[in-house]
Amino acid sequence: MYTVLLPLIALSWVALITYLAYRLGKTKSENPKVTAIVGFGLAFIPPLAAIYLAVLVFKDEVDIV
Repeated sequence: MYTVLLPLIALSWVALITYLAYRLGKTKSENPKVTAIVGFGLAFIPPLAAIYLAVLVFKDEVDIV
């Protein structure tokens, strides 16, 4: 049972972090794709991924003219 459950949880975690990084990157940075790629890379190290999302949450929004 854990043979199927653990990889499913891990893939869900990576997908969630990547999605959240992209969504936050749309309003908090000028390059949402780059923030999603960095979020994807950091998703494999959960504490760093949480810190990265916290930094994005508290970052000021970028005005795109």
